[in-house]
Amino acid sequence: MQVACEDNKDDPIDYQITPEIDLHTFRPGEVSSLLREYFLECRKREILEVRVIHGKGTGTLREGVHRLLDQMTQEVLSYRLGDQASGGWGATLVTLRHPGSVQQDAMD
Repeated sequence: MQVACEDNKDDPIDYQITPEIDLHTFRPGEVSSLLREYFLECRKREILEVRVIHGKGTGTLREGVHRLLDQMTQEVLSYRLGDQASGGWGATLVTLRHPGSVQQDAMD
């Protein structure tokens, strides 16, 4: 996956798709589009469990990530804060919907 940086949108960065993404290297304004693209690529590769590392800090980034996840009902099945072994409240564990699944609400 290639990610365009705000400073130089002409030079995208290659970013490896894994079950973990660390948001520390991205600007807050990049996070929404980044996660949307990242989750799309994860689902294509059937990586359905993703750990999003947002850090503990003031909680602003975590709250923004959770707001975005709440909006992504077609892509996100569930999410929860990490446990002690997976980063505590500095990480969110996301379960993505299988790419072939359809949300029940969309069928009604």
